[in-house]
Amino acid sequence: MCDMTNPAFTDETKAREFLEASRWPDGAICPFCGQQETVHPLGGKSMGPGWFFCSDCKDKFTVRTGTVMERSHIPLHKWLMATHLMMASKKGMSALQLQRMLGLGSYRSAWFMCHRLREALKPVKAGPIGGENKVVEADETFIGGKKKNRAFAKKEPKKQVVMALVDRDGDSRSFHIADVSAKTLREKIVTTTSRKSYLMTDELASYEKVGKEFSGHGTVNHSADEYVRMGGFMHINTAECRFSLMKRAVYGTHHSISEAHLHRYLVEWDFKWNTRKMKDGERAAAALKGIEGKRLTYRPTH
Repeated sequence: MCDMTNPAFTDETKAREFLEASRWPDGAICPFCGQQETVHPLGGKSMGPGWFFCSDCKDKFTVRTGTVMERSHIPLHKWLMATHLMMASKKGMSALQLQRMLGLGSYRSAWFMCHRLREALKPVKAGPIGGENKVVEADETFIGGKKKNRAFAKKEPKKQVVMALVDRDGDSRSFHIADVSAKTLREKIVTTTSRKSYLMTDELASYEKVGKEFSGHGTVNHSADEYVRMGGFMHINTAECRFSLMKRAVYGTHHSISEAHLHRYLVEWDFKWNTRKMKDGERAAAALKGIEGKRLTYRPTH
């Protein structure tokens, strides 16, 4: 459960102290040189609270430095609130909704904040999923609207192909791919999944060859209305569930997602799936652990 009465959501000092404790549980560490012993808090009214100085590299920094929040003028308590709202919203949180709830001055600020937080959700080192005696399901779907649902559309909207690889007992990885050719699918499967896994797919011919590289390969024939067989072992219902949640987020919250940013939404949806057994507060805390070293800019920084 996400406790919205937490003072860190309304008080800037409490928010700063919360982030400092989350990022530096054993004391401030210089984001420039990695030193801790040479870091000291800066006093005086000119700098304000929360500033540190490293006598080794002679640099000043705050808890924002080197994170997705760096160079942002949005108060820290609103960053914390945005993180908790996004992580507690099962079908996602639109930038417009976030703008209204946080009282931000512009939609652009809320939109950029959302994408920065999605950047924080990216795993630093994503190891292979699956393994010995594990089943990994692979499936693909199309995300995009239909011409009949658009009053003035003269042509069919472009559809984006999304592929999901899901360990039945573990994590999910989703990818925005160019097509469903055997070459494209194989590249994602073999670089993401342990070959010791049992690969489960539908009847798409593109999976036939790559399936031979794994410990086993099972299929279900959806075109013949076959969805489960062998006593419930052969199916890709877990991957289908992943797509169902994705599309609920698109239809119910975001409505339209650009091709350029689809991969960021996939990161968010994967993170929520992979932390599905956590409570909302725990998920938000896990998200904050990823803010460091992931600057997201749309213009060169000097």
